[in-house]
Amino acid sequence: MALPPPDPEFVLRGTSAAVHTLHFSCGGQEPDFPILFSGSENGFVHVWNLKTRRVITALDGHGRKSVYCVETMDAKDRLLSQGRDQRICLWDLAEGRTSVTDSIFTENVGFCRCSLLKVAQGRWLMAMAAKSLEEVQVLELPSKTSVCTLKPEMGAKLGMPMCLKLWQLDSGSQPWLLAGYEDGSVILWNLSMGKALSQLVCHQEPVMSLDFDSEKAKGISGSSEKVLSIWSLNEQQNLQVHKIHKLVNSGISDITIRSDKKILATAGWDHRVRIFGWKKMKPLAVLDYHTATVHCVSFSDHRNPSERVLAAGSKDHRISIWSIYTET
Repeated sequence: MALPPPDPEFVLRGTSAAVHTLHFSCGGQEPDFPILFSGSENGFVHVWNLKTRRVITALDGHGRKSVYCVETMDAKDRLLSQGRDQRICLWDLAEGRTSVTDSIFTENVGFCRCSLLKVAQGRWLMAMAAKSLEEVQVLELPSKTSVCTLKPEMGAKLGMPMCLKLWQLDSGSQPWLLAGYEDGSVILWNLSMGKALSQLVCHQEPVMSLDFDSEKAKGISGSSEKVLSIWSLNEQQNLQVHKIHKLVNSGISDITIRSDKKILATAGWDHRVRIFGWKKMKPLAVLDYHTATVHCVSFSDHRNPSERVLAAGSKDHRISIWSIYTET
């Protein structure tokens, strides 16, 4: 018999708004307790201490417009946040600072989260949806110089980019971009050529979220439908459908593969978080705590596997923290 699903380890309250994005930073003085960043609909980025289960600080840089992407750049003191005010803010939180040090105006009206990739010490690439509806712009940070603008071919009718994932096989190798679009397509872009290499229609509806495992050359995407699409990238850099996994209920807001590539989590419109084994898409658990749409899921990347946790953020203003340790 299957074990009953666990309860959350604990629940974080205090955002006073729907939680749209989560990000762990596992560096710092107390390695047993990672820092968790959350972005809310009321425009705040909250920094949480998971030891005390309290907010360390609340950052206000997006004019009370919803924050839907938060990432750290190397250290937990260097933060990037993206909001509905069409701005991407860069923060320096060292020594208790709480001010925006730089910002980028995206001119994009969608909900597409930007994607970050470290390409050298102190150098990052950032992909973001551009002003023109179907385009993606790639910048280098911190210089903000443009690397390329990725435009679909004439008459392609992809609609807006909905989700982005920059990746490279190993440090020093060339970077690639996977982008999910409004028409249900996933496209692999070659950044050095500024060219689409492969396009695969994965869904009938807009691609809401995707993640990619570059070691296995395999990715996964979700939409408003009752399916997860698992696809792979062959040696000719062609995307192909690997498998379709049917879901009980429709609607996936977010998907994340844990860094050890053993398991993945999905955030559901049905208020539930689902855990799967990544190798065979074996369902492992249904985490049923929230009372509204789960918008985001994030794994802590802890050195000690038994200390790793999963965080889920919901429209119900709460963040649930789960202990998910499996050798599956």
